[in-house]
Amino acid sequence: MSIKICHITTAHTRNDCRIFEKECVSLANFGFDVTYLIADGFGNEIKKNVNIIDIGEYSANRMMRFANKTRKLYFHARLINAHIYHFHDPDFIPFALKLVRLKKAVIYDVHEDVPRQILQKLYIPKILRPTFSKMYELYENNSSKKFSFIITSTPYIRNRFQKINSNSIDICNFALLEDTISSPDWKSRENSVCYLGGISKIRGIFELVETLKYLECTLHLAGNFESEEVKNEIQRADTWRKVKYYGYCGKEQIQTILGKSKVGLVLLHPTDNYIFSFPIKLFEYMANGIPIIASRFPLWQNIIEENNCGICVDPENPKEIAAAIKYLLDNDSVAEEMGNNGQKAVINRYNWGEEELKLLKLYQQVT
Repeated sequence: MSIKICHITTAHTRNDCRIFEKECVSLANFGFDVTYLIADGFGNEIKKNVNIIDIGEYSANRMMRFANKTRKLYFHARLINAHIYHFHDPDFIPFALKLVRLKKAVIYDVHEDVPRQILQKLYIPKILRPTFSKMYELYENNSSKKFSFIITSTPYIRNRFQKINSNSIDICNFALLEDTISSPDWKSRENSVCYLGGISKIRGIFELVETLKYLECTLHLAGNFESEEVKNEIQRADTWRKVKYYGYCGKEQIQTILGKSKVGLVLLHPTDNYIFSFPIKLFEYMANGIPIIASRFPLWQNIIEENNCGICVDPENPKEIAAAIKYLLDNDSVAEEMGNNGQKAVINRYNWGEEELKLLKLYQQVT
């Protein structure tokens, strides 16, 4: 009988790149019986040998999600009676601890450094954020001691958890080799740049749109805004006319956007949560053969400069960002070479292959 695994998310989508495309699909390919338990309202399906079970429509309201959906997810998780439970969201921790008390193997997949993330949450009054951050970190640390394994998305977060639970490893969000596409002829690309991902002040949307004052190009923008307030404010900018906004995009539409753009942008602000992160979009740009303009964080700078695949800038300086974009748009041969360099780096190093083997080894230890 194959080992039964249940991945659980309260907040991510059924097609989430890290959870579904990488972890669930990889484990199914290794012969595990994989169930992905979600709450998005789109129904059950079997996809890529993964059994997706949907317990109902996703709620964006955090309190409603915790009170209703999280409890329902726990109820269905118990019915599945898996050998290993692998959960991905902090609000499931209380129920993950219940699974531990039922003598189940439980893996906590830490996507973000949440205590540092709390310090930037706009919906929490600024004066309360340090207290909430410390309280949450204490709770998360005490809980994590009881889990079978901790998986983190970066070495930085891993180092934090290794002090708490020695069974902690990093499995990074490197690109899938299947997403490493042959780059279109450079001349067929538009005079355009792109940003893919969550759209918020701290992710640099205001500086990015201001940058367009100094440029004659199109910005392809895909993702969800952090709030309607930010969306309405940014759309009042004079330069919004240079933006083509797609909203949330699926994998095929993202590939189309990447295929016609000449530069990929990742201009997150210098917070502790971002400085030590490995944003998936960084490696998606590289995999698709386009140069990167990224925040000048030492971790990112090492990758980009070592592989000569982009330019690092001050993410809070629109004129510096604009100068870097203009340089690449005006110098096709340089931009194309950087794009090719980034794609080679993904093929040779920054791909899911090694991370997949780490995941398999971890599961072999748990079982």
